[in-house]
Amino acid sequence: MPSRKLQLRPPLPPMEALLVPEIPQGPGWQYEPKWDGFRCLVFRDGDDVYLQSKAERPLARYFPEVVAAMQAVKTARFVLDGEIVVPVAGRLAFDELLQRIHPAASRIRKLSLERPALFIAFDLLADSSGKSLLALPLRERRPRLEAFARRFFPAAASIRLSPATTRLSQARKWFRTVGGNLDGVVAKLLDSPYRPGERTAMQKVKLVRSADCVVGGFRYLASEKLVGSLLLGLYDSEGILHHVGFTSNIMARERKALTRKLEKLIEPPGFTGRAPGGPSRWSTKRSSEWQPLAPKLVVEVAYDHFTAGRFRHGTRLLRWRPDKAARQCALEQVERRGSPDIRLLGLHA
Repeated sequence: MPSRKLQLRPPLPPMEALLVPEIPQGPGWQYEPKWDGFRCLVFRDGDDVYLQSKAERPLARYFPEVVAAMQAVKTARFVLDGEIVVPVAGRLAFDELLQRIHPAASRIRKLSLERPALFIAFDLLADSSGKSLLALPLRERRPRLEAFARRFFPAAASIRLSPATTRLSQARKWFRTVGGNLDGVVAKLLDSPYRPGERTAMQKVKLVRSADCVVGGFRYLASEKLVGSLLLGLYDSEGILHHVGFTSNIMARERKALTRKLEKLIEPPGFTGRAPGGPSRWSTKRSSEWQPLAPKLVVEVAYDHFTAGRFRHGTRLLRWRPDKAARQCALEQVERRGSPDIRLLGLHA
């Protein structure tokens, strides 16, 4: 992207957030919703648009509609920091983003037309003259971003401005009441410049939820015949037990006794619906090596996201629930509740 006018060029490490247990307080903070999408820096230089991921990789081929939206911005040079999301039925669908990372251009084009993505802007790193704004404090960058959006963003809803506030009460309301795919709340120091790749000026508080799950199976450790992870299940409305994820934070001193307990309960099929080890690009031989259990044990686990019928990441074992019957562990626990997060962008469900 050769240019004498755009002062910032990719790759540029995005400023990152430090995970903290509580929303920071004080007059020096700005709060924003933490969107559940793909972090993206947008570099526009004339007709060239470059989309950069958090890992500093190009994203443009996967989101042609976002490229087109940036070309429709009414100025030829700028750098924005934000998030790419895909709204579906009034919510933001992370799994639709994952489907875009596909080798076939025809598949990407089809998805971009069926479920077009949005770009949510939350920082302006270079203005319409191409001048870098990294050295300016956020209390100056944010008004410039808002003025930039009013002046240059296209009328269509393909680019949106992320809401922001300095009121702790509003931040707490977002954290408490917003449903869908919001991760939580981000807090940024108003007096800080933009610090690429650093976690010193931004903090995040993530929504952590818990669910009671049936232990439908387990896997041994790769190194020895002791339990390594518990395979989790939830019942659907028809009473079918589906594999939904795993938990592996088992204390070393408990593994021997737990292994003996689990081995006494080995009994096929374990899961009567979706089972572990299904084919995927990440499957390995070990993926299919698991022991089915009779549905007798229940655990409570903490998780961050439940999408496409499973916990997106590994969960954290909180406690055993001998007081709870396996049949009480239903998928409805993890169904999304709360206000559709898309309304915060001025869009309707």
